[in-house]
Amino acid sequence: MTEIPVVAAVIERDGRVLVGQRPLEKRHGGLWEFPGGKVDPGEGPEEAARRELAEELSLRVTSVGECLFSITDEASPYRIDFYGVVAEGDPVAHEHAALGWFTPVELGTVDLAPADRAFSEWLKERV
Repeated sequence: MTEIPVVAAVIERDGRVLVGQRPLEKRHGGLWEFPGGKVDPGEGPEEAARRELAEELSLRVTSVGECLFSITDEASPYRIDFYGVVAEGDPVAHEHAALGWFTPVELGTVDLAPADRAFSEWLKERV
């Protein structure tokens, strides 16, 4: 199985990070995730973050930092790379059922997708 890279944006504002609830009809439907999407062929993580966040949330990415955490999504070809992202604008849920801003500790109470849960545990240890 060929590995497919996915960029997950960690957008922090006022000590809270943005997560979105996946649509029910999709894999991990109803669970919450950090926004982002697949990196297209010939595209880097910065370009993917800019494209995905514009499409999904109407946000304008101003910078993409280093990869903070990487994990292979169990039973799938996806490798999810979590990047610190700075974005302008107020997010609009074009793809997600809902959006929310949570502190790293509050993420422990949110029903996150498995890879996002692993990242949130890693993040919580650094607060």
